[in-house]
Amino acid sequence: MQVHPALELQERAGGRKQVEKQRWTDRARLTLTDTLHTDQDKGDGNLKYILTGDGAGSLFIIDENTGDIHAAKKLDREEKSLYVLRAKAIDRKTGRQVEPESEFIIKIHDINDNEPKFTKDMYTASIPEMSGVGTSVIQVTATDADDANYGNSAKVVYSILQGQPYFSVDPETGLIKTALPDMSRENREQYQVVIQAKDMGGQMGGLSGTTTVNITLTDVNDNPPRFPQSTYQFSSPESAPPGTPLGRIKANDPDVGENAEIEYSISNGDGSDMFDIVTDKDTQEGIITVKKHLDFENKMLYTLRVEATNTHPDPRFLQLGPFKDTAFVKISVEDIDEPPVFSRPWYLIEVDEDAKEGSIIGQVVAQDPDITKNAIKYSVDRHTDLDRIFNIYSGNGSLFISKPLDREETPWHNITVIATEINNPKQSSQIPVFIRILDINDHAPEFAKYYETFVCENAKAGQLIQTVSAVDKDEPPRGHKFFFELVPEFAVHPNFSIVDNKDNTAGIMTRRNGYSRSKMSTYLLPIIIFDNDYPIQSSTGTLTIRVCSCDSRGNMQSCNAEALLLPAGLSTGALVAILLCIIILLVLVVLFTALKRQRKKEPLIISKDDVRDNIVTYNDEGGGEEDTQAFDIGTLRNPEAREESKMRRDVIPETIFQIRRTAPLWENIDVQDFIHRRLKENDLDPAAPPYDSLATYAYEGNDSIANSLSSLESLTTEGNQDYDYLSDWGPRFKKLADMYGGEDSDRD
Repeated sequence: MQVHPALELQERAGGRKQVEKQRWTDRARLTLTDTLHTDQDKGDGNLKYILTGDGAGSLFIIDENTGDIHAAKKLDREEKSLYVLRAKAIDRKTGRQVEPESEFIIKIHDINDNEPKFTKDMYTASIPEMSGVGTSVIQVTATDADDANYGNSAKVVYSILQGQPYFSVDPETGLIKTALPDMSRENREQYQVVIQAKDMGGQMGGLSGTTTVNITLTDVNDNPPRFPQSTYQFSSPESAPPGTPLGRIKANDPDVGENAEIEYSISNGDGSDMFDIVTDKDTQEGIITVKKHLDFENKMLYTLRVEATNTHPDPRFLQLGPFKDTAFVKISVEDIDEPPVFSRPWYLIEVDEDAKEGSIIGQVVAQDPDITKNAIKYSVDRHTDLDRIFNIYSGNGSLFISKPLDREETPWHNITVIATEINNPKQSSQIPVFIRILDINDHAPEFAKYYETFVCENAKAGQLIQTVSAVDKDEPPRGHKFFFELVPEFAVHPNFSIVDNKDNTAGIMTRRNGYSRSKMSTYLLPIIIFDNDYPIQSSTGTLTIRVCSCDSRGNMQSCNAEALLLPAGLSTGALVAILLCIIILLVLVVLFTALKRQRKKEPLIISKDDVRDNIVTYNDEGGGEEDTQAFDIGTLRNPEAREESKMRRDVIPETIFQIRRTAPLWENIDVQDFIHRRLKENDLDPAAPPYDSLATYAYEGNDSIANSLSSLESLTTEGNQDYDYLSDWGPRFKKLADMYGGEDSDRD
């Protein structure tokens, strides 16, 4: 098959022919003026040309009669640059190929129909401010879809359209660099640069594309802080507590972020120890606060030198100068009316417990700290001294005693003294006063407890039967020291002796062999206990020793009934006397009841109709009979007074009983209980008279609404009564005289 010169026939492996299109112009439809022809074509129309392969029938169409090939559509090399087609000639009559099929390769030659395109429509970049000339910022890249191997269609050149004179671009690489030195972020932070990419090597007629680059200058610490003013004024009341904020100051720094962080400090001044400054991290302000308590009377004005310093300086810019600034702060102290101030935070006063009432025990001192020096009065907070034991002179603060002291009852008193300004009572302050009561030796030692002591009948001489100890309510500074001895009358006791152990105890020893319960069942041993303080105090205690039956090893087996039943010291005789009194009382009650039943009472008035006058009843009991002895109500109310007035000695060899002191009665004690207690005490009192007194009271009966005016000794029979004297009492008693006088006459 033959082709026209427009197609180049090339030999391919396999013996097949290839037609290559040397050039294809960019037209809407191109018809080949040369035809595809075979030698078998006689021109009679018997042959038919058929085209197959890439784009056959769609892009490339062949005239089946003439073999002319033409393009049906516009070709784009960027979409497909190479097409492979096959052509064959067929006999129309036989349908057979007249020659073997031929293959054609059509290569699309490039034309400059694509402009350069950047990889991004917009670029973002940043560089530190104050960067030098030629500092790289960012590299942009553009590509051209045209064939780079065919002419200059794909050769791109970069240029800057916007952003001069601050930036430049490398025409071949697209690298953007700074073109000016020391660009300041504080002056301008954002820059917009437009870069152009043009093909054809930048020559005229080339296609071009553009992109935008947004460049930001980042901050560096190239600016020191600066105070907007050199002096600041603040004020504070002198009562402001530590930590109170007084005001804020701020140094301006045009930098941002950590480059603008500032640290404030007080570098000098007369108030550096009275005030402090801290940094507010959120606002970068310095907050001035009170560090110590202020005193207007001591100092009225303070001057501070405040320094503001960058916390993150950049060494590259230190040559520009110090990155700090200073300002002066003046603080004036405002006077306020302050409460009185005591000379001490607390007071400790010691006073002897025997101090007299009205004695001055100490003094508290307070003064007004203000310049006016107002007068002060003192008082005691009565909530801390409910018993009003102490008082204070309001003018000078001297404390004195109002009531007697008792260390054993209250060894410490904690009171509060109040100091108040006279001109302004709202201004007051309090101070604690601790009062310690010093002990004096005003209590005698006594037995530590009640001792149950017994001695065996078979005891030997020199045997220890009891160890006694003592206690004392006083507290001597050197500790207690007690001494024990028998009373002088018992200094040489035939039965027992006492041995002082020198350790505040004493031992009771037997002095003979054997004791007899039948002869003496109980021994009373009076012991004197002395202390070692000044003045020396002593007391006498009686130790009750019972005689008991013991086994050979000294273990008690039995004691007499008196010792077991009457540990308080009642003897058999006292018990018998009490029983006799009870029996006598029972007999009297029985006799009195019998007499009451035998008495016959007649009515005083026979008939109510006989009463023709008023009877006046008087309830005056008079002064009592001479033979009646009444209770002393003062003694009943205050039994201690009677006990203190007693003067007796309770030491009689081998016959005295232990006197047990009873607790004082309260004012509201039951009288019956009081009488029983007194009866028991008198029964145990060896100094009491050896007889009992029995008072007998006659029973007056009942059924009378009027109180009796008769004496117990004036009871007589009705026959002995003489009513004639009623006539002498006047008209009011005439009716009574007639009634009773008439009865006597009738009886006669």
